[in-house]
Amino acid sequence: MPCKDIEYSGQDSWADVKKWLDLRKNPDQKVDGIVREILNAVKSEGDQALIKYTQKFDCPGFNQDMLKVSADNRSVAYTEVKSEDLEIIEESIRNVKNFHRRQVQQSWWTTDNDGTILGQLVRPVDRVGLYVPGGQGGETPLISSMIMNAVPAQVAGVKQIAVISPPRKDGTLNPYILATAQELGINEIYASGSAWAIGALAYGTQTIKPCDVIAGPGNIFVATAKGQLVGEVGIDMIAGPSEIAILADDTADPIWIAADMLSQAEHDPLASSILITWDKTLGSKVKEELRTQAKKLPRGEIALQSLNSWGAIVEVPDRNTGINFVNNMAPEHLELAFEDPWGALGLIKHAGAIFMGHHTPEPIGDYFAGPNHVLPTVGTARFSSALSVETFCKKSSLIYTDQNYISRHGAKIARLARLEGLEAHARSIESRYK
Repeated sequence: MPCKDIEYSGQDSWADVKKWLDLRKNPDQKVDGIVREILNAVKSEGDQALIKYTQKFDCPGFNQDMLKVSADNRSVAYTEVKSEDLEIIEESIRNVKNFHRRQVQQSWWTTDNDGTILGQLVRPVDRVGLYVPGGQGGETPLISSMIMNAVPAQVAGVKQIAVISPPRKDGTLNPYILATAQELGINEIYASGSAWAIGALAYGTQTIKPCDVIAGPGNIFVATAKGQLVGEVGIDMIAGPSEIAILADDTADPIWIAADMLSQAEHDPLASSILITWDKTLGSKVKEELRTQAKKLPRGEIALQSLNSWGAIVEVPDRNTGINFVNNMAPEHLELAFEDPWGALGLIKHAGAIFMGHHTPEPIGDYFAGPNHVLPTVGTARFSSALSVETFCKKSSLIYTDQNYISRHGAKIARLARLEGLEAHARSIESRYK
């Protein structure tokens, strides 16, 4: 039977739910050592490590010439994509660009009456590496992942963007990946995958230049590699399994709710789909729909595994208790499937993305509307945000003072330095006014 049944009466009930959900966070500790070995190999061997691992796991006949995708291959791939599909990709890119343009921050400074100038300079990083998963041997290209990661970097003003994606058995990349890159104006594309691809973007190889920021989703090997490289490079986030929480009342359509839960459950067996409702009959109706609809899905078996392990129907006494559950969970995706969702919006404190009302299912955000679909998972929406233009920028403080400033404030600054035991700091100031 799909989904757990949970009765949630308020804050005192959260500890048991959290204990259950936290089980999704436990990574396979064996992966850490494997990934560390891979990264060390890439750091020391460069291209040869990429070729070795790619031959072993993706393409037995892979060679040096296949590592960088040529302009000819990109052009040929573009012709293999249907024109109507290209139009959809173009429109999605436009929507995502329009949204992210509103996130651009400007440099600024202020001038005080005494001539002191203080400010902040906002600049893009020089070079970004984007990882695009191949998906089922390269036959289900993650087009949306490339768009969602590339567009905010471009809007930020990043001049160099490199894309890397695991090759298919014949050493090529899916034409939809290459066509999307061309629509985005990205010409630097490499065929390599998993942790070794992440290592190449971080350390650089004979063919691939190192990057300042790495972004893009992937499996546990990709996520672990990004985690181990924090401090070496910037990363977007370490994403966990996908999740959706749906807060619904008696006006919600169980057919729609089940379809939305399955849209997350089909990702992988660790995905979590949770319905929270104060309607006494909605849960049973949704369960029946989940059984019916899952049978008709190509990835229905994966979806059922997900629902059986991490799906839940949470019964709450009222809407406010349901909101309390949501704020504790801090879900990646949150649907407010009830009348007047706007009236409840101010009470929602923690969620990666919020989908308002019955006619805003989560896939609208995944693919098309404009907001980024790279979102914090497994409760990290309590303190982190969606991928944005800011991910690909850095900020420098600007400070200007004159001799009058030092004369007025120098003794105070020197005193603070000496309180911390830093005599040279104090003398740096005093040398200018004594």
